[in-house]
Amino acid sequence: MELTGAQAVIRSLEEEGVEVIFGHPGGAILPAYDPILDSPVRHILARHEQGAGHMAEGYAHATGRVGVALVTSGPGGTNLVTALADAHMDSVPIVAITGQVPTGAVGGDAFQEADITGITMPVTKHNEMIDNPERIAGAVKEAFHIASTGRPGPVLLDIPKDVLNARFAFSYPDRLSLPGYKPTLRGHGRMVREAAREILNARRPVIYAGGGIIKANAHEELRTLAELASLPVVTTLMARGAFPDSHPQCLGMPGMHGHWTAVTAMQKADLLIALGARFDDRVTGNLASFAPGARVIHVDIDPAEIGKNRDPDVPIVGDCRVVIAQLVDALETLLTDPGVTSDRGSVLEDWWRTLRTWSREHPLRYEQPSDGPLKPQQVIAAIGERLGGDGIVVSGVGQHQMWASQHIRYEQPRRWINSGGLGAMGFCVPAAIGAKVGRPDTTVVGIDGDGSFQMTLQELATARTEGVPVIYCVINNGALGMVRQWQELFYERRFSSIDLGFEVPDLVKLAEAFGCAGFRCERPDDIGSTLDKAFAVGELPVVVDFRVDPEEKVFPMVPAGASNDSIVESAEEWYAQVGSPAPVPGGAGEPGGAGVPDHLREGNAV
Repeated sequence: MELTGAQAVIRSLEEEGVEVIFGHPGGAILPAYDPILDSPVRHILARHEQGAGHMAEGYAHATGRVGVALVTSGPGGTNLVTALADAHMDSVPIVAITGQVPTGAVGGDAFQEADITGITMPVTKHNEMIDNPERIAGAVKEAFHIASTGRPGPVLLDIPKDVLNARFAFSYPDRLSLPGYKPTLRGHGRMVREAAREILNARRPVIYAGGGIIKANAHEELRTLAELASLPVVTTLMARGAFPDSHPQCLGMPGMHGHWTAVTAMQKADLLIALGARFDDRVTGNLASFAPGARVIHVDIDPAEIGKNRDPDVPIVGDCRVVIAQLVDALETLLTDPGVTSDRGSVLEDWWRTLRTWSREHPLRYEQPSDGPLKPQQVIAAIGERLGGDGIVVSGVGQHQMWASQHIRYEQPRRWINSGGLGAMGFCVPAAIGAKVGRPDTTVVGIDGDGSFQMTLQELATARTEGVPVIYCVINNGALGMVRQWQELFYERRFSSIDLGFEVPDLVKLAEAFGCAGFRCERPDDIGSTLDKAFAVGELPVVVDFRVDPEEKVFPMVPAGASNDSIVESAEEWYAQVGSPAPVPGGAGEPGGAGVPDHLREGNAV
């Protein structure tokens, strides 16, 4: 059949099973918007292209399917770059389609021209400018395959306007030919058997589970492996829910603001079983002092990650789901050997006794005075209790992100969505919309900070007009909270450019202006009733302004670049080590940075 290039784009998306596109029209992409009117594919009109990209990410996170963003040339594409970089860092499968100026004008600095393939080369898994309409169908099919297989990631297709307008004989390919792209799925048998022997020889093992577990849908295999060999498990920020928090073998989250036991267990381990994790700096702290006595098994589908930050003793390239199943088989075979003790619990009894003692002695700590001020941890814990493990939590970036990862229990994968590697403020509002569109029957709560919220709050209009009832809980401390925390601890409380104030904007009035429901909570006694009202709204998006203590800080904390052995559990412990009293709330207090010892000084090892 004969179609225009634009019609071919939309027809190709239909062939890939796309149900929703997140986008914003403009001149160069305009031809592709006309056939949407005749397509069953739903289009969600974002108010900003960055928002469209984050919506596609949220959809992909929540569903495991490829998210799609459609934007115009020039600023349309450049506005999308943050979302592409975020998807690249966190291995999120999205396909972005950008319009481009006509091929004859490319390179001539035409109106709204930008070399988007050049700009996005470092932050996409693959990109291509299509200069022939007959290439459209094949390029789209390849894009979805590349985005969703191997290590998932973003793919961008740039299509000039004249290519979109050209007519040609369209047919959709029924097979792929990508001879240079063959991700390794199955682990090398000898390496798998060696890994199994390492596990049985270890006396202080820890499974270091990363976001690759969720990408590979390997959560059930992970649980089987952990239970078979009685292995403790830590789940990174990107892996929350990959292993149930309620499971007795779960130690919690490692990292800069991780659980003390998870961080310390990795430091004291004699074997780290890294599954779909990348040894990033927020987990390792000072890399040279990270887990100094541990041998390392590293499983990852991306060979570039093996040995990038930490040399493994047993490297295994492969899909986590496949490789973990291989590991289970190898362990079961070894455990039948008469010379091997099959009761792993007894072999690791001392290690488990130590871990459980640590867990009892080092819980997460905060205090909620009955007369206030409202503590953010109390609010977030109450949200988690209200969800009961059934909803999806989407966060922005900052203190609230850390509290939400710490104080809500995650029992299933794809129930916790955040910007991990890039740390993109503004992620929450649009990503929560994408998650809700992808999982319309699931309650979606956005937990955002007042700073992060104000970066993309215009997407409340999208939520309202598209009928996407997300509940946004803004942890409003009137400041850029994480920056404020660092300025207090490392810069002698010299607070520079972090004050946002509580009144501008008035979040309740703002919500109402966008046609959403708005509520405010300032007292601990009102948290429950406020959440009752928010969850009862139903059909409209909701914004809840939780006005919390601006002095509250995220602990535990490992200062950037410091050893994980330097983990500090509370502000009181911090100031005791610094040798100065904690500041008086609301006042200047004593300097908190002049006497910071080297092992706590921010960036000392960077």
